[in-house]
Amino acid sequence: MTLRPLPAALALSAVLLCGTVAPFAHAAVVGTNTPARAISAARVEALPAKDRDAWKAYLARSDKQELADRAALAAELKPSQPTPPPPEEGPGGPKAMPLDRDAAWYASPEARHVADVIVSFQTPAGGWSKNQPRTGAPRRPGQPYAPDNVSKYLAADDFDTPRDPHWNYVGTLDNGATITELRFLAHVARQAPGAEGQAWRASFLRGVRYLLAAQFPNGGWPQVWPLEGGYHDAITYNDDAVTEAASLLTDVSEGQGDYAFAPADLRKQAAAAADRALACVLATQVVVDGKRTIWAQQHDALTLKPVAGRNFEPAQLSTEESADLLVYLMSLPNPSPTLVKAVHAGADYLAANAIHDQVWGGDRDAEGGRRLTPKPGAGPIWARYYMAGSNTPIFGDRDKTLHDDVNELTLERRNGYSWFNTSPKKALDAYAAWKKAPPAAD
Repeated sequence: MTLRPLPAALALSAVLLCGTVAPFAHAAVVGTNTPARAISAARVEALPAKDRDAWKAYLARSDKQELADRAALAAELKPSQPTPPPPEEGPGGPKAMPLDRDAAWYASPEARHVADVIVSFQTPAGGWSKNQPRTGAPRRPGQPYAPDNVSKYLAADDFDTPRDPHWNYVGTLDNGATITELRFLAHVARQAPGAEGQAWRASFLRGVRYLLAAQFPNGGWPQVWPLEGGYHDAITYNDDAVTEAASLLTDVSEGQGDYAFAPADLRKQAAAAADRALACVLATQVVVDGKRTIWAQQHDALTLKPVAGRNFEPAQLSTEESADLLVYLMSLPNPSPTLVKAVHAGADYLAANAIHDQVWGGDRDAEGGRRLTPKPGAGPIWARYYMAGSNTPIFGDRDKTLHDDVNELTLERRNGYSWFNTSPKKALDAYAAWKKAPPAAD
């Protein structure tokens, strides 16, 4: 495909998916991003009667757990004792907790120290925060579970403004958090099958139960649990939150290798949770004019519709997350006819919306910054976001404006976000082999 202006006839769809839409003629701004809605008691009360009880119980569980987490942290301090500073923010995920070392390394003092630090920062709910290296000191009594994690770019009414700056991302699947800690603990625990590994196994099992408690009734997962509000309450495909959680639970359910110590009842619960996650993925694939397309970065937990993330992340179709979702779906054995249809439709969408003869790049530090420029023979690349219906690439800025030309963004956002990617290519390469194997869809 080539980049083109957004036609005025699509104003209605833009209103439905993006919020307020500006006039299109001779304008770079084609819409205004609107915030995702939190899961609230009022919204739950408006659900159909058949769904209400499950969501009421979910919301009550989240509220109760947050109170318990806060109380447990406060109880660690003696009266008048000052609160220690939060841990330092730094690279987390597999960079801090490598998952690809040989088995013997996970029995080393270095790996065991990381595992001990992981255990010390586990929240009472059973999860972990993000952006934390685990090679430093264990958490001190009363020390917050999470680093600052507050964006330095916050402005008035910013979608990323935390409800409580001192209680932010306390338990999250963002940036690989929680899942990475769990897999690392399982690696280390396998090399310590006796009593010395009990603390790591116990922490792992608490973490799995955290995932079970955090899962929505419809099978998705929020970015943050206990719930924090805003887009954090949405079904989160960003950073593979849903599929990574489901993959881990599938491994637990099989009870092999690193996960052989999981008890039978937990294995059964994990299998059921993974099945619910798959159902959620299939249910949230966006349908336009009766035709399946791909997925958004996050979907409202109650309506399943696409919702915005940060100020510059629109409620539109997202190719990077969708490519990862397709790879996940293609990895599953015994695909159902519905799954087969979903994969065919998603792959068709990505193939049809590849961008050729354009290159995204340039020097971030140069005056012009990164730009999209013509280059015959270049590509394919894909825009991160496409408008549902028109399939037009769309780009957001920190002031919540939405644009159909990436070169119209401010320098800070143009340089500071991955507006184009090649992830769909890996999905399409995998699809070329996969489509020969599964049964044909009905």
